[in-house]
This record gives sequence, structure tokens and C-alpha cells, in this order.
Amino acid sequence: MTVVRGGPLLVEGPVEVTLEDGTVARSDRFMTALCACRRSRSFPFCDTSHRRRVRTDKDD
Repeated sequence: MTVVRGGPLLVEGPVEVTLEDGTVARSDRFMTALCACRRSRSFPFCDTSHRRRVRTDKDD
């Protein structure tokens, strides 16, 4: 497992995660990013919701 500061936990797969309600989330990927911030819409998997959007001059 690898911890990404300010980001997800990277776990070599396949992976099974048992959630608080007892359901099991599975991923067959060779590397799975698990959400550590709970902002992900696909929790427990990371969807990069932890990233902050940086405004540039092109955004105006």
C-alpha cells in the first residue's frame, strides 16, 4: 500500500473493501486508488475529488 499525501491510498489489486454497512466493494484492477478524504462520489474508490482546482488566467 502507498499513501499519497493529500490524496488516495494506492493498493495493489485485486481488492475487496468491506464498508460500514457490511457491503463489499470489489476492484479487479492491478492498482486501486482508495479514497481517504470521503469526497469521492464513487467511495470507497477515488474519483480525484480531493484535488483543488487552480484558477488560471484562461478561466476568465
